[in-house]
Amino acid sequence: MMNTSVGGRRFPCGSKASARGGVRSTGTQRNNNNVFGERGLGFPGGAKMVSSCRRSNPQRSQAVAARSEGANSNKDDERERLTYAGAGVDIDAGAELVRRIQALSKGTGVDIGGFGGLFPIGGNRFLVAGTDGVGTKLKLAFEADKHDTIGVDLVAMSVNDIITLGATPLFFLDYFATSKLDVDRAEEVIKGIVDGCAGSDCVLLGGETAEMPGFYADGEYDLSGFAVGMVDQADVIDGKSCREGDKLVALPSSGVHSNGFSLARKVLEVSQLDLHAEAPFETTGRTVGEVLLEPTRLYVKDVMRVHKSLGLKIKGAVHVTGGGFYDNIPRCLPDGLGVAVNKGTWEVPPVFQWMQEVGNVAEDEMFRTFNMGVGFIMVMAPEDAEAACAACEGSSIIGEVKVGEGVEFH
Repeated sequence: MMNTSVGGRRFPCGSKASARGGVRSTGTQRNNNNVFGERGLGFPGGAKMVSSCRRSNPQRSQAVAARSEGANSNKDDERERLTYAGAGVDIDAGAELVRRIQALSKGTGVDIGGFGGLFPIGGNRFLVAGTDGVGTKLKLAFEADKHDTIGVDLVAMSVNDIITLGATPLFFLDYFATSKLDVDRAEEVIKGIVDGCAGSDCVLLGGETAEMPGFYADGEYDLSGFAVGMVDQADVIDGKSCREGDKLVALPSSGVHSNGFSLARKVLEVSQLDLHAEAPFETTGRTVGEVLLEPTRLYVKDVMRVHKSLGLKIKGAVHVTGGGFYDNIPRCLPDGLGVAVNKGTWEVPPVFQWMQEVGNVAEDEMFRTFNMGVGFIMVMAPEDAEAACAACEGSSIIGEVKVGEGVEFH
């Protein structure tokens, strides 16, 4: 075992010839990641996680599903309305799995439901971890034969999650799996991951390359990512101090990001447009594929500027991913509070308007599936919200916290 210095920090590294960053392995080799509970990083008796991440919120998902089904029953025209469920994503099944995981984790000290997991390491500090993938956006990357930015999506989906807790990203690990390793294509993917890490001020520490003959279709692969950061206890963003009248500061998305692509692909099928066709909803000359594959925006630098450099208090933070506004915003609020969102206070990219029109998608369904132009939300006191908007390009105040749970639009 040797040590490698990266950015002033020292990381343990292995010595396998296939390693990247020192801890990449191939084939059957597995790293033992379940050591903290027993060894506890020096804590007597081992430390426990105080918070854990799991995306789906069962009660809220069911409530939103009921609203959307009601909206879908009132058709504006004779065309079939496309829905996320109709595209093959079963939110109720996801909610049921979360309930079962909650039952399995009882008594472990793990609180399922946040955007990331907090783990105490002493000195009033926590490691914060998050994991995610890219989903069926990969299908469009395969069809367009464009692989150099999908790695940015992979990094963004995890680092954007852990900064909702106030964490500064430290390092990232990736998992790349395919049936037959195409070295040139894999290099393109990893380049995107490196670019994403650079844009997040963290390092690619290592990962896993798995070659599994016959498991994936020819030319296809799957990706997963894992981000780890650190936060002082005093800087943890937990939502507990959110109050009625606090403002919602929205940071703009770069487009569809990495959620809702099962529905987006269904809309694309209905449109009969080719990925290489010029996007009819833009005047930029970009193709449909270029618009849909635009990488997920990284919010690390904006959030760290507000939270650390400017010293403004972020009371709650939301990464707007799967579940859109309806499922994600309530996750950062105490019981009894919800939000009122003012439409027209931010710019909705034309790709969303196009998908809604072509797919005859109900408005509720759009806001529970896509980010609709808002990729990250910070809940702040009114005076801090104004200062944050001045510091973050393209940001806007889109609503406020209200008494009564749920998300209302005005």
